Amino acid sequence: MKNVPDVTDRAVATAALSALGVRPGDVLLVHASLRSLGPVAGGARGVLGALRRAVGPTGTVVVPAFTPENSDTSPHYRERVRDLDAGAVDAVRAAMPAYDPALTPAPSMGALAETVRTAAGGERSAHPQTSFAALGPGAGRLLVGHRPDCHLGEDSPLARLYEADARILLLGTDYATCTAFHLGEYRMPEPPRRSYRCVVASRGVRRWWEYEDVALDDGDFAALGAAFEEAAAEGDVRVGRVGAAQCRLVRLRPAVDFATAWLTEHRTAGS
Repeated sequence: MKNVPDVTDRAVATAALSALGVRPGDVLLVHASLRSLGPVAGGARGVLGALRRAVGPTGTVVVPAFTPENSDTSPHYRERVRDLDAGAVDAVRAAMPAYDPALTPAPSMGALAETVRTAAGGERSAHPQTSFAALGPGAGRLLVGHRPDCHLGEDSPLARLYEADARILLLGTDYATCTAFHLGEYRMPEPPRRSYRCVVASRGVRRWWEYEDVALDDGDFAALGAAFEEAAAEGDVRVGRVGAAQCRLVRLRPAVDFATAWLTEHRTAGS
């Protein structure tokens, strides 16, 4: 069997992150597949500990904490009710809880996201569908003002991460999961829009809320990422191993700028 680095020791994991290019003071938007990393002592808490040690006391770790479970316009919902009769669908809808940033879990985002969300000192943005959670001194500044009718655009943490010259850490994941590319969708000329609906609470009263926003589509993000990496300037993408996984450390600004141009070209009608 092929030898892989032992990441059961937090110091070893921290050293691997540092070798990849993570530095004290970094703002990191992290996408993680813990299964890809292999066994880690302490599981997600051990990984988070290594991340925080790598960025140091002045750095901030940010993760998506999305909640498609409280929407009836999400792929998650459509899959959940696909074979149910009308009565069962009504029961599912009636049981869907309103979004509460302090309490609503984000199970589809993975163990690291849940660990950041529930950690002491963790903060979370207010969007009922596409919130972010963060730990570190920059958390409040990065998460504030996440407008509920703006998933991932200029009034979301992605735009604040762009301003902060953050970096994206694909920890055992690939560009298909690169949330930052969505900011490029908003920056396209006249991006298509659609309706979304989810359960929220207004003054303690549960209700359905419908709103319009950019039509998000990550179906071509893998191809977009490959094109970005091929064209990237020196230092914009670093590749290395953490545990058993190949990982990437990507500068968010050039990734979003490239995505804006690439998506504009490739999603133009008839192209």
